[in-house]
Amino acid sequence: MIASVYGKLEAKYSDHVVVMVGEAVGLKIYVSARTLDQLGDVGQLVYLHTRLEVRQDALALYGFLTEEGRDLFVALTSVSGVGPRLAMAALSTLSPEMIVNAVSREEPEILARVPGIGKKIAGRMVFELKGKLALEALPTGISPVSDVDMEVLGALTTLGYSIVEAQAAIQSIPRDAPQDIEERVRIALSYFDR
Repeated sequence: MIASVYGKLEAKYSDHVVVMVGEAVGLKIYVSARTLDQLGDVGQLVYLHTRLEVRQDALALYGFLTEEGRDLFVALTSVSGVGPRLAMAALSTLSPEMIVNAVSREEPEILARVPGIGKKIAGRMVFELKGKLALEALPTGISPVSDVDMEVLGALTTLGYSIVEAQAAIQSIPRDAPQDIEERVRIALSYFDR
């Protein structure tokens, strides 16, 4: 199994990167949109924790910035009906803490907002992962999303914003902002006026 890869970032695409290992081998590694955004520029050295998925017709390598990210991917793919592509879609659409919170609070409607995940699969994810995902499994430096901010997320997505847009707006709310839902929604909406 290939546990990690270190090398020069040779190319970036919408769903994968090519990392040169040594001088003659370029590995195609699938990554989430979040990982892709954080990797830096082509030509830089990168280190990715990886997971090799073996299928009858293909071998595919998936890359993550942290071991916890890889562990979350493995947990997601352990759910019946959730393959690597769907797990990567979840990691591209939702932050790790939102996935953990949705499972621990039994809120499949959050997971169902991921393209390709319907109500049935979202419910199965909550059922099969409940108790298996711990908040300490979140990547270092990430705190759990509060109940208030989950309400704000729901309000913003109801207004037509995507989950990614809503998350960005929530992250723009100052830490010292009041914990009132209506006030936080108002502050989050001001993010879109910029």
